[in-house]
Amino acid sequence: MLIDRPPLRRRLRGLRHRERQGQPFDQGLGKLWQAIQASQSLAERRRAQTPRIEYPPELPVSERRHEVAELIQANQVVVLCGETGSGKSTQLPKICLDLGRGLFGRIGHSQPRRIAARSLAARVSQELKAELGTVIGYKVRFHDRVRPETSVKLMTDGILLAEIQHDRLLHEYDTLIIDEAHERSLNIDFLLGYLKGVLPRRPDLKLIITSATIDPQRFSRHFDGAPIIEISGRTYPVEVRYRPLEEESAGERDESMQLAISRAVDELALVGQGDVLIFLSGEREIRETAETLRKHHPPSTEVLPLYARQGPGDQAKVFQPHGRRRLVLATNVAETSLTVPGIHYVIDPGFARISRYSHRTRVQRLPVERVSQASANQRKGRCGRVASGVCIRLYTEDNFVARAEYTEPEIQRTNLAAVILQMKLLGFGTIETFPFIDPPDPRLISDGYRTLEELAALDDSGNLTALGRQLGRLPVDPRVARMLLAAAEHHCLREVLLIAAALSVQDPRERPLDKQQAADEIHATFHHGDSDFLGVLNLWNFLEKERARLSKGKFRKLCQQHFLSWNRVQEWCDIRIQLRAQLQEMGLRENEAAGTFEEIHRALLAGLLSNIGFKEEQREYQGTRGSRFHIHPGSGLFEKAPKWVVAAERVETTRAYARMVARIQPGWIEDAGRHLVRRTYSEPHWQAASGQVAAYEKVTLYGVTIVPKRRVNYGPINPGEAREIFIRFALAEGDFQTRAPFWRHNRELIEYVQHLEAKSRRRDILVDEEAIYAFYAERVPEGIYSTPLFERWLRRATRSQPKLLHMRISDLMRRDAAEVTQQAFPDRLRVGATELPLEYHFDPGHASDGVTLVVPLPLINQVSRERTEWLVPGLLEDRITALLRGLPKQIRKAFVPIPDTASRVAQRLVPSDRPLVQVVAEALKEMTGFQVPEDAWDLAAAPAHLNMKFRLVDGE
Repeated sequence: MLIDRPPLRRRLRGLRHRERQGQPFDQGLGKLWQAIQASQSLAERRRAQTPRIEYPPELPVSERRHEVAELIQANQVVVLCGETGSGKSTQLPKICLDLGRGLFGRIGHSQPRRIAARSLAARVSQELKAELGTVIGYKVRFHDRVRPETSVKLMTDGILLAEIQHDRLLHEYDTLIIDEAHERSLNIDFLLGYLKGVLPRRPDLKLIITSATIDPQRFSRHFDGAPIIEISGRTYPVEVRYRPLEEESAGERDESMQLAISRAVDELALVGQGDVLIFLSGEREIRETAETLRKHHPPSTEVLPLYARQGPGDQAKVFQPHGRRRLVLATNVAETSLTVPGIHYVIDPGFARISRYSHRTRVQRLPVERVSQASANQRKGRCGRVASGVCIRLYTEDNFVARAEYTEPEIQRTNLAAVILQMKLLGFGTIETFPFIDPPDPRLISDGYRTLEELAALDDSGNLTALGRQLGRLPVDPRVARMLLAAAEHHCLREVLLIAAALSVQDPRERPLDKQQAADEIHATFHHGDSDFLGVLNLWNFLEKERARLSKGKFRKLCQQHFLSWNRVQEWCDIRIQLRAQLQEMGLRENEAAGTFEEIHRALLAGLLSNIGFKEEQREYQGTRGSRFHIHPGSGLFEKAPKWVVAAERVETTRAYARMVARIQPGWIEDAGRHLVRRTYSEPHWQAASGQVAAYEKVTLYGVTIVPKRRVNYGPINPGEAREIFIRFALAEGDFQTRAPFWRHNRELIEYVQHLEAKSRRRDILVDEEAIYAFYAERVPEGIYSTPLFERWLRRATRSQPKLLHMRISDLMRRDAAEVTQQAFPDRLRVGATELPLEYHFDPGHASDGVTLVVPLPLINQVSRERTEWLVPGLLEDRITALLRGLPKQIRKAFVPIPDTASRVAQRLVPSDRPLVQVVAEALKEMTGFQVPEDAWDLAAAPAHLNMKFRLVDGE
């Protein structure tokens, strides 16, 4: 029996291996024997403290306990399907103890909620007449009442999941009871999928799955046809009465619904003097309905709330003996998780808050929805246990029939980021292949991966990063965990730790319906003008200061006076302590100097990048992925409406709101989301002054423009395109600043060819820019896209090839330009005894287009107008042609075709100081016999470029 325990069996195999290897094993054998003795001793202590077990005869499970025990003994997995009130939750641990389970390994009994784990542990201990924490113990968040001798351990599903990290095969347990499996919470589905793989490796482990009468066949099929045993729970008949509202209601807090609940209570008072269980969707609905019922009923009627976030003392009141009639107002925590004693009647408005996550907007919503038929029947089953019962449904029978048969499993309507993270951390494989009873929506899976990528928890291959492993070690939402790790980097861990703890609990600030204005005024004293997060810190600092000087009772009263929930304040403190201890284990320490506004909000942004917003028109914000939202009216920034904000959460109620917001700078977003932002570039261009290719960068995050237009160095971003732009605009077009010899040489050659084109007034001599670009592109290697890079390369390259980039005249000319001779287009013109320079410019429309004579000021009187009328030999024929075309038509007819006449005249002339028109007129008379009158010539008829231009220069 002892050697059959898996840990001891493994150690024995190790000793046998050492024996076969010829190694000494006396010491190992001694340790094994010590382990066997310790296990035997613990088992004996557990057996000794187990009391005589008795079963309440009125419970259906008690009647069939022998049948249940035989099934457990004969099968590794059993599905026990019991109606509400059958006693399955309280009696199953006792049946397992009777079978001898819980001695060498514990009986683990998981519950979806803390309140159920605590109350069940207390109830079973009471039935066994044992002190809580001995035979029966419980472990929930912040409370551990388990000793080594404890045989039955009540806990939440989340606690059991957490234990898998350090006990992969769950060796602590020999029996596991997964209770309320029909709720199909995320934790339950995860546990059932994981246990499917554990059971073949732990043949000694028994698994009992309990479910209400809600599709138990699913669980049986999941565990390869595990046997199902069904046990009836109701011992008295229940009458269902449908009492629809007279007027359509907008919700449970609506006046018509409140009136209907009061009338239903009155109706049941006429039936008999039993307790009434009223189901409501949330705490606020419970508080308002309680107030309505207290005003409506006499003091002899006790009105008690029951919800998951109550303190243990307040919850315990519901289970205490009493003599007065009770109205218990509960959320769906009382639907299946808890059995409230003494309930004769049920009132069911038919609503519940169902958490739903939108993968499109990435918003977790808590809408109030109609409960399914299965949930409605569970609520009905809460009465009829102590006497004949009545269930009043505040809707029609047709409405009931039209409802969904079952509530969707949580895994099909929640954000899966935390699940994926834990699965990867624990090595469970991918979520797509994990054996869930119902696989999650592929869209939710994709969204979970996107969330983890946003947090930099996964690499491009989908594997956990070092940061992702750290995130998985923190027992909070991955987004909150990311804030904490970023806070350590930004030296503000102390402040962000408090904010993270606050985000992990329900807001401690209360706002009673009849005192909303008073509550708002007191809460406003903690507001911070630029950040609701810092408003939370203001509240914490106030509470810590007051806690230090007040007794526990006075501090509780202070919380009440400031409209704060004392229970939630305590939970806030507990979570802070837990997170702080975990961070210290990870080697992270709180900052001594106070974190600045910027440091704190940079850290928060690391986990909230999906919740940024940019203000547009009418105080509406553009959010990520095309969403729109408004700042919630309860925010301290509602009136200011900053240009950029980040929010802790976005919720949808009557409209899309951002809660817990803060003013931020877009630069902080870019830094925090560097791995996520999308950068697009436009208008790449060459900048000669800086010697680099620049472009305009646009930065967006999930569709929100962070930087609309910013000039950046484009070379490292797109080296290939930047190189092309550098060569084309810097080298080929000449917009370049360098002293390199090749550059001076090439520019002189290009200018020479351009000078030939200016003289000939044609653009067909110099090669086009593509040819010059091709020359450089062929020689300049890849990766050269800026002046500094080019010059470094050139210095190295020209050591072996000094003329590598030197052009030849043949590289630049399309044709030989033989007509452009020095005789036809001289560079100087003799004026008297001096030769003055001539400049040629080919740019039609420009003032300097044509030929320009550069005249020093002292020589201005020596320049003969008549001589300059002759221009230069290469342009003389064109000038004569223009003059002939300017003649009156009756004269011009004598010289057609004009170009031929002009060519023959030009060949006969020799430039002189005589007026050009006189010489041309004489030549025409000789050639044709026709005399052109002197006043017929129109010197203005010649185009501007066929008139000599002058540029006067002085000594400067």
